[in-house]
Amino acid sequence: MKKKLFAALCMMVISLVALAGCGGKTGEKNANAGMSGVGSVIIAMDTESEPAAGFDPIMGWAAGEHTHDPLFQSTLLITKDDITIGYDLAKEYTISPDGLTWTFKIRPDVKFTDGKPLTAKDVAFTYNQAMKQATDTDLSMLKSVEAVDDTTAVFHLNTPYSAFAYIAAVVGIVPEHAYNAATYGKNPIGSGRYILKQWDKGQQVIMEANPNYYGEKAKMKQVTIVFMSEAAAYAAAKGGQVDVAYTAPSYTVNPINGYKILAFDSVDIRGINLPCVPAGNKIAARKNGETLPAGNDVTANLAIRQAIARAVDREALVKNVLYGYGSVAYSDSVDEPWENEAMKTTYDPAKAKSILEADGWRLNADGIYEKQGLKAEFDLLYIASNSARTGIAMAVKEMLKEVGIKVNPVGSGWDKIATMAYETPHVFGAGLHSPAGIKSHYYTGKNYASYSNSAVDKHIEAALAATSVEDSYQYWKKAQWDGVSGVTPAADSPWVWLAEIKHIYFAKENLNVIDKKIHPHGYGWTIANNVDQWYWN
Repeated sequence: MKKKLFAALCMMVISLVALAGCGGKTGEKNANAGMSGVGSVIIAMDTESEPAAGFDPIMGWAAGEHTHDPLFQSTLLITKDDITIGYDLAKEYTISPDGLTWTFKIRPDVKFTDGKPLTAKDVAFTYNQAMKQATDTDLSMLKSVEAVDDTTAVFHLNTPYSAFAYIAAVVGIVPEHAYNAATYGKNPIGSGRYILKQWDKGQQVIMEANPNYYGEKAKMKQVTIVFMSEAAAYAAAKGGQVDVAYTAPSYTVNPINGYKILAFDSVDIRGINLPCVPAGNKIAARKNGETLPAGNDVTANLAIRQAIARAVDREALVKNVLYGYGSVAYSDSVDEPWENEAMKTTYDPAKAKSILEADGWRLNADGIYEKQGLKAEFDLLYIASNSARTGIAMAVKEMLKEVGIKVNPVGSGWDKIATMAYETPHVFGAGLHSPAGIKSHYYTGKNYASYSNSAVDKHIEAALAATSVEDSYQYWKKAQWDGVSGVTPAADSPWVWLAEIKHIYFAKENLNVIDKKIHPHGYGWTIANNVDQWYWN
């Protein structure tokens, strides 16, 4: 299949009808191979899922909010189906009473795919190198990591961090003896379930099961990932060219013959950041430290932010934009043990208007609120290739228009949006299997709302200093609202959270997709978390 596969897929998308016979053979061959016991599957992912820096954990592969198993590398820990912590490379770990030292004992029987043993030195090397890189992985709590012996890695933290176990579940371990920052991402050597056999940039990734993997053997021996737009993925599935295809809610109204619709629960939230400082500020970007413009004169007004939180009909968004594949959200921690009930609010456009008018805003001749010459008007960024985010942006525009706030939706790609979002609201995606998401959204520093509140910071610091994740929950809740101040819609409201989405896929009816874990933010590689255990009927 290899390169011919992707070429056939692209041709099919250009003219699906004309190529149904030619392209259909590829999909039919794959399905028949699966039914005969030869494990092979083709998955269509969105184009944003292709990692620009390659498959290098040190550069952020498999980390950040897009939490998923790295596939090519092993991790010290894992998150189990119920989101509790389990073991992978580590057999056990201990935490010192002050929370500053984490000691991991690792398995002695693990080898990299080049045959060399994986030791604690590789663990220390991976984390020490990652600390030097500006990636999506927050390792700011780490001071250093050392290998005491071949099976003992000691992590020294500069501040307690109760959620560190969740970081240890996403950072894949690379080999010190074979690591080169310039080339590793293109040809990763790891100890995980799969080996990268081929990567045609902008097109596809082909991976094969690691025959020497120390864990459960893969049922699915070859996995091909093709990167496609929503429309192309739908066309490819309709032509039988892929076995699993990501999709958006709007496509589900036209089911595909021979395919079932899979809808996975997630903690994947959609919300809008509302910069809390005036325009003209600067901030260091989260990833590379580049200085970027920050602040927005309109959303810097507290009344505007509080009004927006009440003017959006979340139920209507779920029904009309997500076609029911989701639920309303008022926080970035929906139904998780660290969510504070005070984050919830009601849809009340009349209240939104009264908040604005009490703050001195008055409607002008165009039906837009103004205050001291400033119009209640701002741009709203969204990823143009994502139909759900596009729909949310357009719906929010109409809903806020009803309360005298003018929104100008602006579609773009993430690379450009990432440089603009500190000053311009954006339809963000977020959601972690960890309460650390609260830190990334509200702690003083590089959050996209340019938000700062010393009381909130203290609660977050107390949460991170807790002796366990469970003990930290009370402090994460206080960071949202402690009875006096916080980030609720009635308080500072630096973000307006809208909906928690389901991850939707078309999958061939005779393919058993094994995936019980609640999905985090990230529509892409999360689907492949358990691809090794998929099988054909």
